[in-house]
Amino acid sequence: MTEFDVRLFAHDEAVAHVGEGLVQRTLPRSEWTHEAHLGATCWLILKRPDIDLDRDIRAIIADYNASVGGVNSDHEGYHDTITRAYLHGVRHFLAQVGSDRPIHELVNALLRSPVGRRDWPLRFWSRERLMSVEARRGYVEPDLAPLP
Repeated sequence: MTEFDVRLFAHDEAVAHVGEGLVQRTLPRSEWTHEAHLGATCWLILKRPDIDLDRDIRAIIADYNASVGGVNSDHEGYHDTITRAYLHGVRHFLAQVGSDRPIHELVNALLRSPVGRRDWPLRFWSRERLMSVEARRGYVEPDLAPLP
């Protein structure tokens, strides 16, 4: 996989910007990066306990995608297995490190960790299974190793 420079968050307000922008559908599409996905996930977990992410994450992301002109189809847009893998990974990461630091520091630590890598799900799923239409439409169990 190609290596990318990690774009870190400078302050808590930057994390809130992506989290709130996702929920309110105001985040510019150009800002919906890998880092923004993980920052928004941390923000939702830590700052929005009123949202049931296991139930609502699909609608939040799919609705956001549609609001910025994206398409949620069998080949682009919302991907259920990847989303749920990272949701699990972020929760696992936060359970390990705690949440007593500023949120931007937590997100930056997450981005520098194995869970923060763009290819992290490929430790658990074969590329073929993870990129399948079935995995995009709904959660499929890992075929290489169980999630931590």
